[in-house]
Amino acid sequence: MKIEHIAMYVVELEKARDFFVKYLGGKSNDVYHNVKTDFRSYFISFEDGARLELMTKPEIIDADKPLNRTGYAHIAFSVGSKDKVDELTERLRADGYEVVSGPRTTGDGYYESCIVAVEGNQIEITV
Repeated sequence: MKIEHIAMYVVELEKARDFFVKYLGGKSNDVYHNVKTDFRSYFISFEDGARLELMTKPEIIDADKPLNRTGYAHIAFSVGSKDKVDELTERLRADGYEVVSGPRTTGDGYYESCIVAVEGNQIEITV
C-alpha cells in the first residue's frame, strides 16, 4: 500500500502551485475547474512519484495555523544532501520565507530545516 497523494486547501491557488514548482521541482498539470461549484485544483507531481493536490473554492477559510497544533504538522521534501538543504534554505530565506528551525541535525539524526510557506503551512527540507 502507498499514499496516493496528499491534498491541501489554499486561498491563493496559483501562488501555492508556483511555490512547489519553483522551489521543490514539482510538475503541475493544467488546472481542473468545476464550473458548478467553482472548485479548482492542480496536481503537483514530484520526481519520485509523490503527488500533492492543491485545491481552492470560494468559501474556503484561511484560519490561524499556530506552529504547535494538532493535525498535519508539515510536508517533508528530501533534496538529497546537506549542502542542498543548506542552499535551498538560504534561497527561501533570501526570498522572504520564515525559517523556523535549522538547518540542523535533530536528536533522531535527521539533517533538516523547516520553513513557513504556502499560507502559514510548514515545509520541511531534509537530506
